[in-house]
Amino acid sequence: MSRGLYIHVPFCVRKCRYCDFFSVTDVSLAESYVHSTIRNISALNESFSTVYFGGGTPSLLSAEQINRILSAADIESGAEVSMEINPGTARESYFREIKAAGVNRISFGIQSFNDKELSALGRIHKASEAVSAVLSANKAGFENISGDIMLAVPFQTENSMRETLEKAVSLPLTHISAYLLKVEDGTPLSKDRSLLEALPSEDGTADIYLETVDFLENHGFEQYEISNFSKNGFECKHNLKYWHCEEYCGIGVSAHGFAEGERYRCGDTIESFINSPLQRNIPTGKGGDTEERAMLALRLTKEGIPVTMFPNLEKRSEQLIKNGLARIENGFLKLTAKGCLVSNQVIVYCIG
Repeated sequence: MSRGLYIHVPFCVRKCRYCDFFSVTDVSLAESYVHSTIRNISALNESFSTVYFGGGTPSLLSAEQINRILSAADIESGAEVSMEINPGTARESYFREIKAAGVNRISFGIQSFNDKELSALGRIHKASEAVSAVLSANKAGFENISGDIMLAVPFQTENSMRETLEKAVSLPLTHISAYLLKVEDGTPLSKDRSLLEALPSEDGTADIYLETVDFLENHGFEQYEISNFSKNGFECKHNLKYWHCEEYCGIGVSAHGFAEGERYRCGDTIESFINSPLQRNIPTGKGGDTEERAMLALRLTKEGIPVTMFPNLEKRSEQLIKNGLARIENGFLKLTAKGCLVSNQVIVYCIG
């Protein structure tokens, strides 16, 4: 089976308050970074069935730079080519140009359609810009458009969350990722008492998540992973590779990859990535064992794992079912929406 290709673009206009991914605001190295990315892709000498530009903010690269990167890769016919886009960085002409370059799926970092919530998160765009960006991408010919939404953010209520969801389903989106905010140590958000005090309570967070699942499924977006919902046939093929424990190549500073049963990450700085003939991959351990496959498969709410996968799993699952955390369908154990809220604990219980 062909691998996927993940390309990390580490440039941002500014760092969001909640973000702990590797990124920098100095875009002066972008062209040199593109050259190194092309050099590393060319050295792989294999074909790819999915490509994903993540970040950072990939849309800070020009369409011409995106075109050169894709031209360096051997991409199979019909491959899904995704690109994350900040709604505050792109216009309709850009969407037409990246579509011509080969991008066929866009993932917008919308996060919220409430300007107060966007400001608290440190986003550079307004709600109106997110609406315009989605409509412009659709007008440019994109039919596979995803939107990221963040749940349980500062100042969010069930009412404001519902307003965001109502706006999302009114737009030509085919996929919605709805992530519960996680406050990461060391981020500006983690140090801002006023914002931390504005977070919903634990019970409020659970209510927001469960209502989100119900709302999206009632509007044609089926939950297929803990945080991901899609219209029929629009699941993210690249991300499914991660959850199916399939192999993929990671290119760029801080990118992760999985090949020949080994997981790795690119440990270079931007400067060393640019100046090295090839990126330096640091092994991070074996991948693909039974426990890891089960852990990832349990995240897939439509698939789950066979109850025969572990000794006594069928017996153990009785308590999960009784508590409304899981269900068994055709011999497969699957998480319910309530189970998704405590997925880590359920997964440990299942494979322990």
